[in-house]
Amino acid sequence: MLAITIAPETPLQDEVRILVAALNDTLIPLSPLEFQYKLTVEEMADPSVTVLVARDGSGKAVGIGALKDHGDGTGEVKRMYTPPVLRGQRVGARILARIEALARDKGLAVLMLETGEAPGFEEAYRLYERGGYTRRGAFFDYPDSGWSRFYEKALG
Repeated sequence: MLAITIAPETPLQDEVRILVAALNDTLIPLSPLEFQYKLTVEEMADPSVTVLVARDGSGKAVGIGALKDHGDGTGEVKRMYTPPVLRGQRVGARILARIEALARDKGLAVLMLETGEAPGFEEAYRLYERGGYTRRGAFFDYPDSGWSRFYEKALG
């Protein structure tokens, strides 16, 4: 398993911009743009959002994920991405676990997330379901369009 460190960092850096661009390039062909809810790097710099960056032993950024604190005891997992060449190394699972630990530290009771509902999202479903997330209906202002799949996990 790849040795990595995961820590909060600013999204306003080139390595994060590159990973976000790669994530967007992956997602854009999978579903209609009007049903994609991507935070920009600038939106990720909002104080309600904590961006976690996974780095390998050489210091290279090899994955990202973010926690958006909605201020009501609810957190949202956003912008999870690991480059395809590193899939299977459990980088995503480790980022997700770190997001959960951060959410618990903030006193959040539940984490929710929205991902796509189309071919190409199977790896995401496996990651979240293996992590103990269960499917639920639409939340916040996400429409129930048929293009999204929603998950949640209680952090008891």
